[in-house]
Amino acid sequence: MEEILAALADPARWRLVTLLAERPRPVGVLAQLAEARQPQTTKHLQTLERAGIVTSQRTGQRRIYALRTQPLRDLAATLVRLADQSGALHETFDRHRLTVEAERLAAGESGWADGRAFHFSRSLSAPPELVWRHLTETPLLARWWAPDDLRISNLIFQAHPGGRIVHEYRDIEDLDGSDEVAGLAEGTVDEADPGRRLACRLSPLLPDGSAAFTSHLTFTLHASEAGTELEVNYRITDSTVDSADFIAGIETGFGQSLDNLTTQLATSDTRSTS
Repeated sequence: MEEILAALADPARWRLVTLLAERPRPVGVLAQLAEARQPQTTKHLQTLERAGIVTSQRTGQRRIYALRTQPLRDLAATLVRLADQSGALHETFDRHRLTVEAERLAAGESGWADGRAFHFSRSLSAPPELVWRHLTETPLLARWWAPDDLRISNLIFQAHPGGRIVHEYRDIEDLDGSDEVAGLAEGTVDEADPGRRLACRLSPLLPDGSAAFTSHLTFTLHASEAGTELEVNYRITDSTVDSADFIAGIETGFGQSLDNLTTQLATSDTRSTS
């Protein structure tokens, strides 16, 4: 596959392939149509033949070249498979990019996003006591509180009023911590009513260490027949001009985190920790 891609990467060889897609042609005619010298055209055709893209045979005094379609069909199938495989992730990335652009245009002055609120809800297949543990115990919290492309590499969560919160994020594939930190956030627990209600403030940090904005999060737990109904309210204050990129990712990123929590609680190994 790599040899085919390398052969097709040259514009002159690609031109010859498009000409041969129309019909088999001799070297001389191909050179004329491609507006190239015949020796140079012959070398390009030989490269394409070694890559398996074209075949040739001598007919009288002429050598006729023809396109081999199967290698191109195989390449096309591989490209389609790659596109389908990454489609959902790239669609999410593209939506995020458009949201970032819109938020940057809106961020004209400090306080531009103050009062903006998001609401999330999830039906969880675990009792409130176990959900509470996943909200407050650092080994369990670290399993889910990150969007799909990140992981928590350092976590402090002191589950009592006035308790300290620290989140450090890295790329999910940066297993040895050799890449730069992807994000930092610091905050404080305001309220902790076990199994019922958790309220905290959390601020993502800008590169200079200042807060991009303050998020006020309230988690409310209600017991249900299936387990727990979780309601999360997310409100923004103290927004800075530089907070646009962070705010653009809240709905998707935090939604993915809660989806991760839902999955964690649905698996048997998390129940075994209760």
